[in-house]
Amino acid sequence: MESASETIGRIFGGKNSSVGAEMAELSSRYEKLNHTRFPKPSKTRYIAVANQKGGVGKTTSAINIAAALALAHSKVLVIDTDPQGNASTALGVKHNPGDLSTYDVLEGRKTIAEVKQQSPAFKNLEVVPASIDLSGAELEVASMENRNNLLKDALSEFMKSSKTHYDYVIIDCPPSLGLLVINAMCAVNEVLIPIQAEYYALEGLGQLINTIGLIQKHYNPGLLVSTMLVTMFDRRTLLSKEIYDKVHEHYPHIVLETTIPRSVKISEAPSFAQSVIEYDPHGMGAVSYREAALEIARRSPSVLKMIKNKEQRSN
Repeated sequence: MESASETIGRIFGGKNSSVGAEMAELSSRYEKLNHTRFPKPSKTRYIAVANQKGGVGKTTSAINIAAALALAHSKVLVIDTDPQGNASTALGVKHNPGDLSTYDVLEGRKTIAEVKQQSPAFKNLEVVPASIDLSGAELEVASMENRNNLLKDALSEFMKSSKTHYDYVIIDCPPSLGLLVINAMCAVNEVLIPIQAEYYALEGLGQLINTIGLIQKHYNPGLLVSTMLVTMFDRRTLLSKEIYDKVHEHYPHIVLETTIPRSVKISEAPSFAQSVIEYDPHGMGAVSYREAALEIARRSPSVLKMIKNKEQRSN
């Protein structure tokens, strides 16, 4: 019995057809992922997905990496802190105005346990949704003494009382550098930065790194930029390769080898209230995000070691 990649190669003429070669390669990568064990971290990883520049694939990366990890049998909690609620939409959970959400958690009216919802697509994935109600939270909590640690305190309390062990807590941040982002970065010890493969993205990266540095200095000294992921990568263009090479040159131990391609399916998936992992599981976007998730999972020992060392130095 021939494999799917062998069938595609035979139909499209194997190596003599660029289309056939691409399809065969993609099929081979998909099959390999299905036979690969994703290692679980030795302790929970708390990751904020952040970039103040909109349109770089921040929310898309947060939800699809979360979905890929859940598909690979890791237990994942996603916390949506973006008032647009796009992560909540894509993961198929309710987040209409007035529904229980991150807003209620930050205001102290509800606990994470009371607000979280089960993702309908992935049994190992739960979501704390966000709605437009959250847009007023920054002004409402600005005068609170512990305003920077509201999410950290709520998450810490939930994790202490939860009977479920979560391998990953992933927080999707809004495209800004305000109080909601500070709350997210104070609640985690890792930041994942998606970077679009264009020069404007590199300009915004410096500003974001500077902001993270200020948060490390004043609020969360144990915070670590653990991962960078290049998105909207077009391997047919020299520009995309130049951007990747430049990011890799400056952050060789942080940027993932996997890149996320430009893909219509990735863009379409949220309109069907789905991640691309569910919407187009055999497609280039889903395969790439699963490979990125595998890299993240395999890096867990070294990342957790760096976090521990950083925390020890800051104490």
